[in-house]
Amino acid sequence: MDVVEAVDHAPRRRGVVFIAAAVFGVVLIALIALLATREPATDRQTDSPLVGRISPPLAEPIVSPPALAGEPFDLDLLRGQWVVVNFFATWCVPCRVEHPELIEFAARHEEAGDAEVVSVVFDDDAGDVVDFFAEEGGEWPVVDGGDVILDWAVAAVPESFLVSPDGVVAAKITGGVTADGLDALLAEVQGG
Repeated sequence: MDVVEAVDHAPRRRGVVFIAAAVFGVVLIALIALLATREPATDRQTDSPLVGRISPPLAEPIVSPPALAGEPFDLDLLRGQWVVVNFFATWCVPCRVEHPELIEFAARHEEAGDAEVVSVVFDDDAGDVVDFFAEEGGEWPVVDGGDVILDWAVAAVPESFLVSPDGVVAAKITGGVTADGLDALLAEVQGG
């Protein structure tokens, strides 16, 4: 009798497993569809203990442009204007996507001289960085990440910080930036 009872339950168990697998498959497909169709995370301000404080030092050797390679860079020399400090890597796809937006932002503010871009290399080869900027453009200083990444508490790329003319970190942006988003953020922190 025990053998018959065990055999009678086997088809029911297979049915339950099949239904559970089907439900899991439907949920997985829905999640993939949601992630594939939503807007990319750009211009997303996030909390940082640095916001509202004087920015950490950013005095590292320049990697690019090649004419300045090895020369010292000091963020304090840009006091008096807004600075977007962008942490990036050439192997980072969202960093590559945001790069034309940084070029556009820098071009918009070049004549007025009210805002600059500085990039900080995150775990990347200097030669790859030089090649990337030669191919993709961008005329701003690119500095070696070194210990700076720890000082700025950067966990992943892309991350950017907006530093005010007096050297205070006004905002942190994770997940990439757009030129329009940076201009809107600039207007917001300036009170306009």
